[in-house]
Amino acid sequence: MAQIQRNRNLDTKFQILVQIAANQPNIQQKEIAQKLDVTPQAVSEYIKEMVKDGSVTSDGRSRYRITNEGVNRVLKALRELRGYLLFVERAITNITVCTAVADRDISQGQIVGLKMKNGLLFATDALGKMAKAVAVTNTRKGEDVGVSNIEGIIEFEIGKISILKVPGIQRGSSRNVNLARLKKELSQKELVGTIGIEALIALRRVGIEPSYLYGVTEAAIEAAHSGLSFLILCSEDDIPNLLKRLDENNLSYEILDLSTGDNPG
Repeated sequence: MAQIQRNRNLDTKFQILVQIAANQPNIQQKEIAQKLDVTPQAVSEYIKEMVKDGSVTSDGRSRYRITNEGVNRVLKALRELRGYLLFVERAITNITVCTAVADRDISQGQIVGLKMKNGLLFATDALGKMAKAVAVTNTRKGEDVGVSNIEGIIEFEIGKISILKVPGIQRGSSRNVNLARLKKELSQKELVGTIGIEALIALRRVGIEPSYLYGVTEAAIEAAHSGLSFLILCSEDDIPNLLKRLDENNLSYEILDLSTGDNPG
């Protein structure tokens, strides 16, 4: 679930920023309050906070502009929302029966809870506040089970994508990689893919083979949409195409340059 959906403060600030961006510079607090169905006093306090944190600038009581920092915050929230909406659409559109892994022995007709774990949908007898469905078959623990009549939203987090940039051949290639830093980044990652020969050889220099060697970008996208984190070692020459595909899928990512700063020539 996107962060702003869990935090009313962030949600309201997001909506105020959108209103300012759409109507700047002449937008009054009263107008914003009416459109968002909140009090003018609340809008005033939020705007004071956003001026302080650099999201908004003010030339007077009714002249506000969104800053570059504010635009970046809106875009980040929008990416999170789009990613979550994509998951919701995949989860509920035209579904009559979908498949889950049985977390327990399950009986036909039993009401089960649905949860995401390790990138897979699980059906469990622990209900709580999670989404619910009806099992359509008798199933033993660990087997696949059909579920229907899904109610509620399955709690879900978009996975994180980390990109480790490896120098191209003209900048020393794998010989110019900070191996200690690479080992540190790899220590907490399970899914690892490489794009480019330089990246593959850099990974092999620390004694590791990639989980994915082909179709790495699409594998990372699918993993993130299933809630799994993914690390990509990528040759710097291939970075632009990788980022383009991630942006097209509204996925957030972080980039770390593994170059030592030296150039063997």
